[in-house]
Amino acid sequence: MGHPAGVKFDRVKLELRRLKAARLLKQGMHEAEVARQVGVHRQSVNRWAKQWAKGGRTALKRAPRTGRPPKLSAADHQHLLQGLKRGPEALGYRTGLWTAWRVADLIQRECGVKYSTVHAWRVLRALGWTPQRPVGRALERNEAAIQKWKRQRWSELKKTPKDEVKPSFSSMKAD
Repeated sequence: MGHPAGVKFDRVKLELRRLKAARLLKQGMHEAEVARQVGVHRQSVNRWAKQWAKGGRTALKRAPRTGRPPKLSAADHQHLLQGLKRGPEALGYRTGLWTAWRVADLIQRECGVKYSTVHAWRVLRALGWTPQRPVGRALERNEAAIQKWKRQRWSELKKTPKDEVKPSFSSMKAD
C-alpha cells in the first residue's frame, strides 16, 4: 500500500486514518478487519495499536512539518499579492513587466527577506501566478482604425481565386 512515488501525502488525512483505526480497535474490532476498513497493512494497524496503548491519542497525532520553516508568513504573502497587483511601476520601474529580479526586489522591500530569482518564481507559483509573455503591440495602436481597415481596405487587396479551373499537368492526378 504505502505512498506512491511522486505523490504528495497529506499529514492531516494520515492522522485521521490512524485515529479512525484507533476508534475501531477501541470498539473491539480485530486488527485485520481494521486494516481492511482503513486501507492499510495489518502490521501498520498493529504498530498504531502499540503506540495508542503507550501514549494514547497524542501518540497517533501527525508529526510536525519537516524541513526548514518558511521565511514568509501568510501576512507576507498578502503583502506580496498587493504589491504585485500595484505593478512594477509602483516600485519605480519604467515598464509594467514583472521579471524574476523585480519580484525578488519586491519580496526584499515588502518583507525584508532576500531571495534568489529562482526562489522568487517559486513564491510566485505558490501565490498562483504564472509566467506570462507580454503582447508585442505598440502603445499607440488604434484598434478601431485597424478593424475599419480590415473590413474595407483589406477585402479589396486580398487575392481571391479565379472562377475558371485550369487543367492539371500533374501525372499523379487522374482527370
